[in-house]
Amino acid sequence: MLQSGNSEVINLLYDDYSDALYGVVLRIVNSEEIAKDVIQDVFVKIWKNGSKYDPAKATLFTWMLNIARNTAIDVTRSSYFKKTLKNRELNSNVYNSGNFSWQNNVDQIGLQKLVNGLDEKYRVVVDLIYFKGYTQKEVQEHLDIPIGTVKSRVRIGLRELRKLFANIVMLPIIFSNYF
Repeated sequence: MLQSGNSEVINLLYDDYSDALYGVVLRIVNSEEIAKDVIQDVFVKIWKNGSKYDPAKATLFTWMLNIARNTAIDVTRSSYFKKTLKNRELNSNVYNSGNFSWQNNVDQIGLQKLVNGLDEKYRVVVDLIYFKGYTQKEVQEHLDIPIGTVKSRVRIGLRELRKLFANIVMLPIIFSNYF
């Protein structure tokens, strides 16, 4: 259905996934105003590139998450973002802590709990790359570990997350057989 370019489909996707994607984008850009703009761009990209989605390669959420993450990272590397970041008032983040937190959106889909279930060496790398927008090279420098180790930890961490997620998805199916 997404491949058809139907505007109803994109509206449903926005309703179902915008909060979760917003939480990830907000974590990367660290600005609610910019995150809202990025989410708009993300859903335009999803709509325009819907024909490129291949369910054999990734789940729909994973595909959309990668678009959101990559768009947010592109924004943080732009000169506009760097200028905005320098000109932002210090108080702009002081009062946000009680109103909205990216963790609220991430926790709605249980992602934070899953990531916290990883061994620390995998959790740290996954957190830096997927939630903070670091590149593998930046993680290598930040943690002072070889690039091959970074790549392995990301791969293993994502594999372990898939296992954890599969266990959560299977529980309702298993219990539904008993009731």
